[in-house]
Amino acid sequence: MTRLQRHPSPGDTHPSRAIFLPGLLPVHLAVILFGLAGLFGKLLPHPPLVIVLGRTALAAAGLLPVLLWTGRGLRLPTRRHLAALASLGVLLALHWVCFFQSIQVSTVAIGLLTYSTFPLFVTFLEPLLFHEKLRRADVATALLVFLGLVLVVPSFRISHHVFQGVLWGTFSGLTFAVLSLLNRKLVRTCHPLVITFYQNGTAALVLLPGLLLLAPRFSGRDLALLALLGLFCTALSHALFIQGLRHVTTQLASLAAALEPVYGIVFALVLLREVPAGRTLLGGAVILAANILAVRLHPRPAVSPPG
Repeated sequence: MTRLQRHPSPGDTHPSRAIFLPGLLPVHLAVILFGLAGLFGKLLPHPPLVIVLGRTALAAAGLLPVLLWTGRGLRLPTRRHLAALASLGVLLALHWVCFFQSIQVSTVAIGLLTYSTFPLFVTFLEPLLFHEKLRRADVATALLVFLGLVLVVPSFRISHHVFQGVLWGTFSGLTFAVLSLLNRKLVRTCHPLVITFYQNGTAALVLLPGLLLLAPRFSGRDLALLALLGLFCTALSHALFIQGLRHVTTQLASLAAALEPVYGIVFALVLLREVPAGRTLLGGAVILAANILAVRLHPRPAVSPPG
């Protein structure tokens, strides 16, 4: 999670104009890449565990030279930080495995929209972790997210593939909420890219035994897609998002991040010819509206890059 602070210069008479392009451009590019990541669950003919292993390993490999080149290095304040980052790396692996499992058993739209329910979990978990007051407006927007989730589900039978996708996607949203809230504590003493490196590296190490167990065979196309997912849709996107956070407010960054499922659904429509059902679009619109309303009513002091 990245804390946002901006201090306008004395001669900056129009702060909003000064921060709009240099900050929002990399943020939106990052969110577009995050939205594109969901398509790899359909494009890659491998189990989610293999996809996430490739994504996290290549993301960590891509971030390592950036950290060394910028002189930031890999040093952590204490060993406790390493233990915390390793634990959250396991949670990150679980989050992404659930996310891609949701997409594979249902659709890109279902996976992205149900993952976007994470603000509902943040609403109720944040007061517990940070001793903050639970506001009525937060509860109202959380209930709106739940309503959107109910609208997305065509059948509540466990055998229905969409319902399975909703369950996996919602659990992905829950794990991302916990990950984001705990990262909010770590970012006070660690740079976000350092956090991202250690968590991706740990996730890859945790999933590595699965590679030996499943023994997948990769074609040249598979390797190219994994490179795109790990280097561009993960490492580069996080770097762009964090760069943009230096210039924009929490509210603007959060509104941009809320568009991730929109970008992903459009990409799936154009590239995969995956047309969302009417109730999926209706429920998605409610979830998106609830997320935007939550940002408008109660801007967070920090924003985490989308998953």
